[in-house]
Amino acid sequence: MNNDFKDIVFNRRSVRVFDENYKIPRDEMLQIIKETTEAPSSVNLQPWRFVVVESQEGKDKLRPLIEFNISQNDTSSAMIIIFGDMKCYEKTEEIYGRAVEKGLMTEEEKKKMVDLIMPAYTGATRQKMNDIVKIDSSLAAMQMQLVARAHGYETCLIGGFEEDVIAEEFGLDKERYVPVTIVAIGKGNEDASDSVRLEPEEVTRFE
Repeated sequence: MNNDFKDIVFNRRSVRVFDENYKIPRDEMLQIIKETTEAPSSVNLQPWRFVVVESQEGKDKLRPLIEFNISQNDTSSAMIIIFGDMKCYEKTEEIYGRAVEKGLMTEEEKKKMVDLIMPAYTGATRQKMNDIVKIDSSLAAMQMQLVARAHGYETCLIGGFEEDVIAEEFGLDKERYVPVTIVAIGKGNEDASDSVRLEPEEVTRFE
């Protein structure tokens, strides 16, 4: 494990070619996802859902949906598709109930939160829910990239894919599960080039 914060954050690069002979063990992949889900989310509803495409069959299914990202698909240990669950509020009672069980809040506090969350989320427009789940799931995607580096792996964040069909191709309800991004993950097999960043003064305004 790499615990060097500066190395993990500031030396992260998008890697597009991986060691195709290396597969991340299933238990480590689940640990990476567990650490990823420590990311923050609105009222802790954790709307992210992950489809880990690691088999040859799965990658063959994904390949035609990611026209410009074939090398990542064919060489990575896995392509992790991150979806946002538009009905994440259905787990409100379960999430807050577990918090009560762990002594993190009282039953009264839980009821108050549930009573606030449910009408707000069930009454939200589709666009509002889409924004919520995409923002929260994007935070998870960023966290996943950093967690992966801590485990000794590299990643590439992919936004170019067939958004309209990818959920159905992997057996999900496309009305409920909105695709957010794909994280290619594996042992890096190339020296990724550096990139430029705008200066803070160019992107910041103080008032």
